[in-house]
Formats: sequence, structure tokens, C-alpha cells
Amino acid sequence: MHAYRTHHCGELRKSDVGQSVRLSGWVHRKRDHGGLLFVDLRDHHGLTQLVVEPEMPFFADVEHIRQESVISVDGKVVARDADVVNPNLPTGEVEIRIERFEVQSAAEELPLPVFGEPDYPEDIRMKHRYLDLRRETLHANIMLRSAVVGEIRRGMEAKDFTDFHTPILTASSPEGARDFLVPSRLHPGKFYALPQAPQIFKQLIMVSGFDRYYQIAPCFRDEDARADRSAGEFYQLDMEMSFVERQDVFDAVGPVTHDTFTKFAGERGVTAYPFPLIPFDVAMLKYGTDKPDLRCPIEMQVVSDHFRGGGFKVFASILEADPRHEIRAIPAPGGGSRAFCDRMNSWAQKEGLPGMGYMIFAEGEVKGPLAKNIGPERSEAVRDQLGMKAGDAAFFLAGKPEDFLSVAAKARVLIGEELKITNADRFELAWIVDFPMYEWDEENKKVEFGHNPFSMPQGGLEALEAADTDEKKLAIKAFQYDLVCNGYELGSGAIRNHRSDIMYRAFDIAGYGPEVVEDKFGGMLNAFKYGAPPHGGCALGLERIVMLLCNQENIREVTMFPMNQQAEDLLLGAPALSGPEQLKEVHIRVVPPITEKKA
Repeated sequence: MHAYRTHHCGELRKSDVGQSVRLSGWVHRKRDHGGLLFVDLRDHHGLTQLVVEPEMPFFADVEHIRQESVISVDGKVVARDADVVNPNLPTGEVEIRIERFEVQSAAEELPLPVFGEPDYPEDIRMKHRYLDLRRETLHANIMLRSAVVGEIRRGMEAKDFTDFHTPILTASSPEGARDFLVPSRLHPGKFYALPQAPQIFKQLIMVSGFDRYYQIAPCFRDEDARADRSAGEFYQLDMEMSFVERQDVFDAVGPVTHDTFTKFAGERGVTAYPFPLIPFDVAMLKYGTDKPDLRCPIEMQVVSDHFRGGGFKVFASILEADPRHEIRAIPAPGGGSRAFCDRMNSWAQKEGLPGMGYMIFAEGEVKGPLAKNIGPERSEAVRDQLGMKAGDAAFFLAGKPEDFLSVAAKARVLIGEELKITNADRFELAWIVDFPMYEWDEENKKVEFGHNPFSMPQGGLEALEAADTDEKKLAIKAFQYDLVCNGYELGSGAIRNHRSDIMYRAFDIAGYGPEVVEDKFGGMLNAFKYGAPPHGGCALGLERIVMLLCNQENIREVTMFPMNQQAEDLLLGAPALSGPEQLKEVHIRVVPPITEKKA
């Protein structure tokens, strides 16, 4: 017989009754029922119930063993009585009558309970992550993550993508987040950087003549944590392909994404492939965000004309003050009660807005202060435009859209949830396309790259050359796209700029001279001079995909050893101070942080 087990703890069935078996695992919980002692033994695969009779010489040892101790037992498989069968457990029809008991490792008093999974402070969970990972939910999340990675790999390789590994120690690159720097021992005063993404390398792979690349790539960014973003490091499905247009990229990664979600979605629905394509401008107009939650059917509309020069002076004066100002309406089907409208108005005030005006649509009339001020004719015109029925309502926001859109986007989702018109049991995926190449930097009063500076501008060099005003520059679109799902950005990508002349001009518009391009991106720029294929790709965040599939709201619930919100590893104590000898080897001297003197 094997030293530790003949079967695992999720394996035995009624057909095994009568067998002598050996099991090993953790003591999940114990119960004393009238002299008989019941122990749930747990390993990676599941649970098996053990029964210890009082006449057994080791009864007292089992009685006193703490939960989470590791034990081995020998015994006979017996059938449970019909009235105590556990239909929720794969091994629920049998139990083991213990004949031998051995402690492999006794547990001390637990700092964190495993059985029952009660809520516990995150710092304790992170410090004792090995105990946290024994909990059923987190254990299942991590196993699902592994299964998702396997499914993605199979899907990508079925589409002729090849897994290549790119360097971890590389050069610093201004890609939007802070780099993690690594001092060089051999080159005093110089630093490597950990890659924010394999962006430049995967483009160089295309220039090198490899046709389709993918990788489950580690990425490192020194940025603050939040619920949907890890502190420090994360993994992504990274891919790139040559001689392609945008639709080719969609047709490569889209079916893999769809199939992965479908396989692990359970009873939840998944958007059929091909996914919808929503232009960026349309997404901002209808949903107020470039990562809309399409489970909510509500779409915002511009209703400025109904208030222009009308009786509601606040809105009329806002429209007169600046031609960029708008009045946006958020329909609320079924929300036509004063109590609901007042509650939403109070919510908007807590979000930092003066409030949200509203109209309540009844049979033959429109109610509310707004309707009263602009009159029945204009109010009915609003009803007609929005398609509102009796019992519905609509909320209104006014001003420069960028000042209220973030709140409007939240309001849209909240209204959908409150009125129960959002289909929560679905994964709604879509591509957001045609992002602006540039955006206005209000602080520095200049045009700046909107997103990825390596994207191909729509219209190519001709569009860039024709952009002789800031207005024209800001109107240029890029062949850039995001994949969104249920209000989250799963990933982004682009058809790349593969021509050095276009790269020089694109950076010039953003205020970067050729010397900056050559200094920061010389390796890629030189490669383009020797024949670069048209290419494009994208990267999807692995943790966000798994987080959605696990129905979690925090990315740390699907990461095996995450850092906490302060970017600390409480388990191993990182970041930590280094000793003088180690610092001397890499030519580093630590100085205290500079603090501003108070006046």
C-alpha cells in the first residue's frame, strides 16, 4: 500500500464499499455525535467523512487533534445510511471507518479559520495566504484561473499562434505607468526596467518574420492597487500578428475569448460572436464611458434643443454660455415615482454634482419642476425623443460633458440595477473602436497622445500632415480598440504604426522631436527601417477575465499570492530594506525621501 494514500479525498464512491483504503489530508472539521466522532478529511480533490468509534485506542488523539492538522488514516469504506447521505458531496454516499490513525503534522491554533470561510481582515488573510488558499472558494478560483489559461492556450494554438517568451529585464519605456527599476551590478549607475508590457518586443517579433505570437505575459507597473487592478504585477494574454487589418485581429482573439467565457460561464449567457463594434464617440454619448456595462439597456441621449431658449433658465443659460455644453437625458423605464427620483437626485449630489433634474411621465402629462418650467409642448417632445411611456422617468445633466459624464455613467448603471432592468446573469462583450489618436492636456495646454503612441492613425501620414490646427489634430482617430465586458476593460490593442516616417510625424504632433523618438524608441525605429510588415494585436487581462468568471469584485480573490492595497507582500515581507553589502554590490545609496518644508 502507498505510504500516504490509495485514493484522494474526492474519489471514493458507493462502488468502493468494502475496500480497505488509506487517505491523507487536512482535518477540515470534527463533530461528536453521541460518542461517535466524525471527521471531514480534506485534500486538493475534495472531502471524505471519517468515522472514529470510541473503543478505538486512538479515539482521544483524534478528539484532541486541531483543525487543519495533516493526518493519514487507514480504514474500510462503508455505505452511509440513507437518511444521512449528503447529496451535495461527491463522496456523500460513503464514509471511512478508521482502523489506523497517524499525525503527519499537527496544527497550532489557527490565526485564520478555514472551515466556513467567514469574512476576515485582509491583512490577516494576506499574511497567512497559505491558510486563505485552503478555503473552498479561493481554492476553486485559483483552479479556475489555471483552467482558463489552459483553454486560452489551446484556443490560440489552434489558430496557429506560437508561444514566445520576451525579456523581463529590459529598458525603461514611457507607456503610461511608472516602471520598476532594477539596478545593474555590472554597469554602475545604470538600471534595467521590468516590462510594463511586451509591447516593443512583440512588434520586433513581427519585424523578425514570425507571423503569429502569443504569450501569457507577466507585466509590471508601479501603480496603485484598486479592486480591478493588481498592485505591481499582473498577467495578460498578449498577442500580435502580421499582415492584418483590424477585423483579422478580432477574428483571431474574439472566438477564443467567446469560447473561454462560454466554457466557464455556467448558466450565464455570453454575447454571441462576432461581438458588437461600438465607436468610441458613440460609447461616450450613449453610456458616458468607453467601458460600458451593456447588461443595462439604458442609453443616454442629447436633448439640448428642447431646453435651448426655454423656460428653465438654468439649463438655457448653461447652453448659451458655451457651444460645447449639452443637456443629456438618462431614461429610467419604470422609474416614474417621486421617491425614486428624489433618491437619485440625492445620490448625484453625494457624487459631487448639484443634482439631476428629472421628469416623470404620466398618462397625458409630464410632471416635475423641469416639465413645469419648459411647458407641456417641449416636455412632450422630450417624451417622444426618449420613447417614454406612462410610469417612466428621465434624469437630466447639463454642462460640459467631460465634467458630468463619469457620474452620468454611474447613474445609468445604478438606475438599471435599482429598476431591475439589468440582466446580471450575462457576460456582454463588445469592441470599442475608433479611439482618438490625441487628446487635450488641459494642465499643459497642449495636444498629447490619447492612448497608445504606437497605434496607426486612421488616414496614415496624409491625415497627420493635414492636421494643421489643434482641432484637426484632436479629430484624428487611431486604429485602436478595447474589448469590454460588463463595465470592465478586458484589454486593448491596435493596428500598429509600422512606418518610421509616420512615427516621427505622430510624435511631432504631440510635441516630441525626432531626438526623443530616437532616444526612447531607437531599437524599434531602426528595425522599421529594414522592412516591417503591417501588424497588429492586443492584450487581455487574465485576472479580470477570471474575476468576472468567478463572480468576484476584487482581483485579489483570483490571484494566488497578491500584494495588498499598499503594494506590500505581507506573507514574505516585501518590500524590505537591503543591507549595506547588497546595496554596495549594485552601487546604490539610500537617502531619505525629500519632504517639503512648511512655510
